[in-house]
Amino acid sequence: MKIITLIENLVYQQGLSAEHGLSIYIESENQKILFDTGQSDLFLSNAKKIGINIAEIDTLVLSHGHYDHTGGLYPFLKINSKARVLVKRDVFTPKYKTNNRFIGTLPPGGLLRERIHYVDSMMEIATNVFLVPEILVKDPNDTHFRGLYKEENHQLIQDDFTDELFLALKSGNRINIITACSHRGITNICHTATDLFKLPVGLILGGFHLKNSSQGQFDQTMEYFKQLNPQSIGVCHCTGVERYAEMSGQCKAHLFYNYTGHEINL
Repeated sequence: MKIITLIENLVYQQGLSAEHGLSIYIESENQKILFDTGQSDLFLSNAKKIGINIAEIDTLVLSHGHYDHTGGLYPFLKINSKARVLVKRDVFTPKYKTNNRFIGTLPPGGLLRERIHYVDSMMEIATNVFLVPEILVKDPNDTHFRGLYKEENHQLIQDDFTDELFLALKSGNRINIITACSHRGITNICHTATDLFKLPVGLILGGFHLKNSSQGQFDQTMEYFKQLNPQSIGVCHCTGVERYAEMSGQCKAHLFYNYTGHEINL
């Protein structure tokens, strides 16, 4: 399987663009999958420069309903006329930050209405590529809800991210985890994956939302990674470059920063 980051906060490759957002392309033996669309249409121009034909993507998965992961949804739909769009039911719930700034996803319009599929249970979306829609919060200390809200019954309440999901890729005798923001906690996501598949972990890739975490939260996450013993960890987006630097001095696994244009082969 091939994994290419189409948009992320950082870029080093000349000719590509970056933004605060995330979009990851996955090519398996029988499917082309897009995981999130960043906050704008920038991922489309990056894909073209890299040599990826967006019109050929078979499945789009949206990790959760924040604009920096879904903002490119409608530009994508204008170019791609065939992909099914897989989401959880709460992905269009209005979302806000502390200052009442809207940070959610526009409700489904005409281009999307015919192609959206709501996922309630784990499904194999391609050979050895699984969408996992239920993240069990075994450790409530490892969640990232503070300052984030959703609207229910015309009232703002703390967002518990029931719309969040992740991907699990089986390769050999290992499970590889791709997450976007880990609002429900990267340790809880890894717990869910290992409980489901009963396999050791190869790669953990994505945003861990550690940028504004407490030191205790960060230390607990690092201790968990030492016990989990994955082969490699690729951080990006909401992890924070400062936390990445701190991780580099403590992480036993191969650690790298997953930037715009970076390619991984499993």
